[in-house]
Amino acid sequence: MPEQMSRKCVSMVLDNQARPQSAAGRTELIEQLLDIGAALSSSSDLGELLNLILSKSREITCSDAGSVYLVDSSDGYPKLLFKVAQNASRPNVSFREFAIPLTRQSLAGYVALTGESLNLSDAYALPSGVPYQLDRSFDRDIDYHTRSVLVLPMQNRQGEIVGVVQLINRKVAPDVAVTAENVRELTQPYSEWEERIVRSLASQAAISIERNQLQENIKQLFEGFVKASVQVIEARDPCTSGHSERVAALTVRLCEEINSATAGPLGAVNFSDRQMQEIRYAAMLHDFGKVGVPEAILVKEKKLYPSQLEVIRHRFALVRRTLELECAQAKLRYWLEHPAHRPDASDSGCPCQAQMEQLDAGLQKTVEELDYYWNLLVEANEPSILAEKPLAKIKELCRYTYRDVDGQTKPLISSGEMAQLMVLKGTLTDEERSAIESHVTHTYEFLKRIPWTKDLQDIPEIAYGHHEKLDGTGYPRQLHQSEIPVQTQVITIADIYDALTAGDRPYKRGLPVREALDILRQEAASHKINPEFLELFERRQVFSVLGHTLEVELSGGVG
Repeated sequence: MPEQMSRKCVSMVLDNQARPQSAAGRTELIEQLLDIGAALSSSSDLGELLNLILSKSREITCSDAGSVYLVDSSDGYPKLLFKVAQNASRPNVSFREFAIPLTRQSLAGYVALTGESLNLSDAYALPSGVPYQLDRSFDRDIDYHTRSVLVLPMQNRQGEIVGVVQLINRKVAPDVAVTAENVRELTQPYSEWEERIVRSLASQAAISIERNQLQENIKQLFEGFVKASVQVIEARDPCTSGHSERVAALTVRLCEEINSATAGPLGAVNFSDRQMQEIRYAAMLHDFGKVGVPEAILVKEKKLYPSQLEVIRHRFALVRRTLELECAQAKLRYWLEHPAHRPDASDSGCPCQAQMEQLDAGLQKTVEELDYYWNLLVEANEPSILAEKPLAKIKELCRYTYRDVDGQTKPLISSGEMAQLMVLKGTLTDEERSAIESHVTHTYEFLKRIPWTKDLQDIPEIAYGHHEKLDGTGYPRQLHQSEIPVQTQVITIADIYDALTAGDRPYKRGLPVREALDILRQEAASHKINPEFLELFERRQVFSVLGHTLEVELSGGVG
């Protein structure tokens, strides 16, 4: 498309009487226009693109100065944004971006609203009756004089005006400097040929600007998608709120430090801007697969689920009430079966009273034992590691049964509940841990379904391996170092560090920085994580991006 547009411009030039007469001049112009088209097509930065549009338009028309405006209606109030300005005779003058009302009173506003070009031989001597006028404050501010002006609309393929190119003071020679005193001698009006060719270039520029803005919109759309995805994760697992953003911040900072390292093995590793964006998105989305894990498992704080503990509490209460009822029934039977033992008001120490006391004592002992086991069960339900003796006591509950309201005999603690209570570390059974670990595969399956651009196509694979270990003991694929992308190795360090130091998880306290680093060093020594990356992480204090320091550490976590 850019080359076709440039050839169209050339055709217009060669059809015009003011065209270059020599064959060499025509060839040079063709090559120049094709180069402009290629440059506009390859530029992805909006500021760079606008400066390129203006500089090439000035170059081909020998203009001393110029500016570019873009139409902006983002807030519902149409206006022109003064984006770029250039002035060869005032190269040291700086220009800042600002907005002006989109009205016919300004030169740029008139062209933007009507789509007509303005070719003014003297902007200080405008025809009477025109609605527009030159804003002379620019000239006063920089001690300049605007004379010949060419203002052209930039129209996209739909005929919409996206901006305006304004060229100022067409010079008689490229290398002269224009001043307020020599402006009449060194400048001249713009020709019809220049107006036609620059208008075509402006249309080509509009397409490039539209493409650039579309790319920016896509980036913003995807950025919004990523943030929304992170919110979905955190909504299902509030305990780890902020984890994904923190891991992304740590990852990006560590990658920046790796890029700045010039010595040792890290000198051969360098992440491009494209890779930095890719790894940031992968870090933010690395836990998205948690949406496929049952929420009860994600937020499980203790070995038993709250509903399970409540059911068990009711069983203990039912057993206690049953024991009390059975004791009362035993007293009644004894009373009815031994009338001779019934005491009168004057008796003391009679067999009946002794039997009642014996039954009460037996009940009291059984209830105390039941309370002991309940307290032991509550203690075992915590994620902390229990000693061998309490664990053995908990196993004794397997032998206890009770009679339910339907008369059936059932275990006081089921085999499944006992398996959960016997978890030696943390709160998860093997089955529940497998469900948690499956989030990695869920993440990969979700991410690979997205039609990534070429620049971001490695995101699924980078995120997939964040729980792999360099020695092959990780999950889910037991990859070894050579099989794990270096980007993933960076994310792994950030992920482990944040998991260790985060103080927002109710089932564990956040570790101080030094303790977290000690654990990471142990992982590196065991060839679990990359030791070079970790050494840089610690030496450059990458964790400071989260506000963590080695000097100031708060109890129960890090500040």
